[in-house]
Amino acid sequence: MSSATLDAVVVGGGPAGAVCATLLAREGASVTLLERDEFPRFHIGESMLPYMVGLLERLDLLDAVQAQGYVIKRGGEFIDPTGTKFFSPGVFRADFSKQGEGRHAETFQVERAHFDRVLIEQAKRAGARVLHGAQVTGFLEEGERLTGVRYRHRDTPHELQARYVVDASGRSGRIAQRFGLRKTIDELRMVAVFRHYENLDEVHNPGHEGDIQIGSHADGWVWAIPLSAHTISVGTVMPRAVFRKGAAEELFDQHVARIPRITQRLKGTRPTMGLKVETDYCYHTDTVTGPGWLMVGDAGCFGDPMFSGGVLVAMTTATRAAETITQALADPASETRVLDTYSNFFKTGYDTYIRLIHSFYQSELLSALADAKGPREELETYMVRLMGGDFWSGDNPISQALRANPRWDTFAPFEPVFGCPIYPENTPRNRAAVAAATG
Repeated sequence: MSSATLDAVVVGGGPAGAVCATLLAREGASVTLLERDEFPRFHIGESMLPYMVGLLERLDLLDAVQAQGYVIKRGGEFIDPTGTKFFSPGVFRADFSKQGEGRHAETFQVERAHFDRVLIEQAKRAGARVLHGAQVTGFLEEGERLTGVRYRHRDTPHELQARYVVDASGRSGRIAQRFGLRKTIDELRMVAVFRHYENLDEVHNPGHEGDIQIGSHADGWVWAIPLSAHTISVGTVMPRAVFRKGAAEELFDQHVARIPRITQRLKGTRPTMGLKVETDYCYHTDTVTGPGWLMVGDAGCFGDPMFSGGVLVAMTTATRAAETITQALADPASETRVLDTYSNFFKTGYDTYIRLIHSFYQSELLSALADAKGPREELETYMVRLMGGDFWSGDNPISQALRANPRWDTFAPFEPVFGCPIYPENTPRNRAAVAAATG
C-alpha cells in the first residue's frame, strides 16, 4: 500500500459510522467518513434505551447530546390487552429506575435528523475527514483483502486506499451486497407505516410524560414516541400479509384506533407529513468481518424496532469496531484474532436483541420469565434491564432463558462474548474483583 493509504475509511455517516470515525480519530488514526446524503436528512424517529446514556458517557459524548434539550424518557409503556406478553393484562411500564444500582435511569427521545448531525459533528471535531454527498460505487481489492473504496463526489470519481474499510452503510449493506452475504429473517419481515404529528400536549397522556408507548393488537403493534415538547411520531408495524390487505392510510387509522391510550395522547394533534412506509425490516449476515473490513450496526444485522435497541447496538458495535481496528493497527499480526473476537461480540449483542423480539411476537416472553425463575421483583429488574439494553451480559436469567431456545437462533453457531461493554464494573466477576482488591 502507498504512503497515502488511510488507516480507515468509514462508509456511512449514521450513528454507527460517526461514532466509529470519532473514536478512531481520537486514537490518532487517519480516517475519512463517506456519507452519501447531505445532512440534515430525514430518518425514522428514535426512542433511545437507558443503556445509551451509559454508552455516551463512556464515549465522552454525553455532554454534547444532553446539550440538545431532547425529550427525557424515564420508561416505556407496553399496552398488552391479552396479558400474554408481559406480567399481566393491561399496561406494563418498564420503569428505568428499577434496573438496579449503577445504571442510568433516564434516556432521550430524539429526532434522528438532528441526533445524527450532532454525532457527525463530533467526528469532525475529533479530526475525521467527513465528506457528504459521497456515493460509494465499489471497493478496491487485492486478492481476498479489501484495500479501499471507489466513490463519486460532486460528479467526480475518486479512490481511497485504506488499511481497513468499516461498513456503516446501514440497510444498504454495501459489503453484504458485494459478497452476497445478507439473509432475511422471514419470521420477522414486517412493514411499518408512520407519520409525525404536531401540537402535542402531554396533559392528554394517560401515562408518564416522555415515555414511549407500545400497543399490541391482533395484527401487529403501534408506537407513539414524543420527539419534542410538541411533536410525536406514531407508527403501526404489521406482517406483510396484513399490509397487503388494505390501503396504507386505512390500515394506519384502524390500527392506531385499536390503542385508546395512544389516541387519547394524540388529542388535539395534527399530522405534519404524509404517511411513510418502511418494509422488510429484519436480516442478518453470518460473516461480519473479513480481511481488511468490518461491518457495524445495521450493515450486518437489523432487528424489528419493537424494543428500540437498533441505535444502541449499532453504536456499541461501532465502538468495539474502533477498538478492534486500533488493536490491529498497533499489532498487525493480531488481525485474525481480534477480528474473530469482534465478530463474536457483534453476534452476541444482536442475537440477544433478536431473541427478545421473537419472544414478543410469539407471545413467549412470559415463558422465558417462567424458565428464568425467581421472585417477581427480581425478575422485573432483569426484564427492565434487558429492555434497557443489557444485551451482552451473561448473568441475566431472562437472557439465558431466551438463548436456550434453539428456534430463535439467528446466526450460524458462534462463540458468545459475554460481559457488559457499557457497565462492565457492574458484572459479578468485576464486582468480586473490586471487592477482593479493596479487602
